[in-house]
Amino acid sequence: MGDEEAMLRLDASVSGLVEREPVMSARSSLSIGQRRGVLGIAAGLVLGMVVVPITTLSLVVTIVTVLYLAMVLYRFVLFIRSAKSDVVVRINDREAREYPAASLPVYTVLIPAFREPEVINHLIQNVAKIDYPADRLDVKILVEADDAETIAAIGDFDPGRQFELVHVPPSEPRTKPKALNYGLSLAKGDLVAIYDAEDIPDPLQLRRAAIALSRMGPEVACLQAKLSYHNPFQNLITKWFTIEYAMWFSFFLPGLASSGAPLPLGGTSNHFRLSALRAMGAWDPYNVTEDADLGIRMSREGFTVGVIDSITLEEANSDFVNWIRQRSRWYKGYLQTFIVHMRRPREFRREVGWRNMAHFCLFVGGTPTLALLNPFFWLLTVLWFIGQPAFIKEIFPAPVYYIGLFCWAIGNFLFVYLTVISCRLIRQSQLLFAALVVPLYWVMMSMAAVKAVWQLVAQPNLWEKTFHGLHAGSRELASDPAAPPGGAAFQQVASVAPTPIEAMPTLGR
Repeated sequence: MGDEEAMLRLDASVSGLVEREPVMSARSSLSIGQRRGVLGIAAGLVLGMVVVPITTLSLVVTIVTVLYLAMVLYRFVLFIRSAKSDVVVRINDREAREYPAASLPVYTVLIPAFREPEVINHLIQNVAKIDYPADRLDVKILVEADDAETIAAIGDFDPGRQFELVHVPPSEPRTKPKALNYGLSLAKGDLVAIYDAEDIPDPLQLRRAAIALSRMGPEVACLQAKLSYHNPFQNLITKWFTIEYAMWFSFFLPGLASSGAPLPLGGTSNHFRLSALRAMGAWDPYNVTEDADLGIRMSREGFTVGVIDSITLEEANSDFVNWIRQRSRWYKGYLQTFIVHMRRPREFRREVGWRNMAHFCLFVGGTPTLALLNPFFWLLTVLWFIGQPAFIKEIFPAPVYYIGLFCWAIGNFLFVYLTVISCRLIRQSQLLFAALVVPLYWVMMSMAAVKAVWQLVAQPNLWEKTFHGLHAGSRELASDPAAPPGGAAFQQVASVAPTPIEAMPTLGR
């Protein structure tokens, strides 16, 4: 590829969505109308606090408490829906293996990697063990051209002819979606899968997704595989993270899918129709949760997203600082996505309907909002138990007080209960203690949410790097080319899945 062609592809990767539909891009933050709204609310609050402070505080508390109740109950409803309606797509092992190779489509696998020398060859080994015809597999490792360490690490390993190392010209924004857009411009397949550098995918996942999509109409643009972790017991943070993912991919996303709601995608193990991706303008390079945003845009374009029963293992973040960096980026991206799609709320409502707009607000908007509101209520609760200050009585009218009491007692119980149920779902009794002390994890979430809001204002498009390879098992696997994907950890997770993985055949078998 010549330099001129590379720069044309880069320009399209960065500016494609902005030029196609600028209102859908997170390159800018608040629209003019949203800024006026925020300034109007801020001015009203300041004026209210000067003239009638108690009444103003009471109104704010009432609104916030009612919203909090709605978001808590909504998540419980999703849990109930996921239990009553099984919408997860299943292709069993035998069916996946026996499907004729000649009927399988060409599959492009995009692997964005930036400063991942410790784990990139680990992923290459795992992808090389995927059971898919070699002549129908197009794997592209997307590395920034100035990322010398990762390029050198790949240079020390022979990934085979199915892999192509793509040098993405360095440019701003330095984000995963920009690299994905660049890789997509080179895709040869009818289907496209995304894997992150630390992933251990189910060896039959591509076959399962290809078979499932072949049986579905073109309106199904994407299947989201389930995610779990290969190091769930490393420390308390990884235990919390494992439980959270079990809840997310077994309750919340299936609950959204069964409701026909817009479904925010996870950042890996997505399986797309190439035609749908290109028709939508692909990913927004300025959104730091490009996956969630793409899922919402798919709904607006009339596409649907399903959940497929296939597991990809990742490395659970075990370091507190690293976890905060990752989670604050996720929250910031959810806030970006909420702001983008609410720039023209009437248009959004026309495209998805009132019901799905409510789903979007309560889930995408509600996820970071719950984390932001918790410290406010915790502070009021502590102040009340310490000294019962009179102003708290005044700002909590009786009905609002009882709603708040319900959220505090029943709402917290429900969330701890769902956490414990998630441990039972993945049959990991070792996680029970972590589930019972999960309120400490909520404190970490709130810290990340506060950082996310600050960055949304100061550095909205900054992609904070999450460092991988911190788990000793990841490094051991990366150094042992004969090791099976995930080792015992993969077998342990797979053994409780509805479609257990019994073997790990090699590429092209």
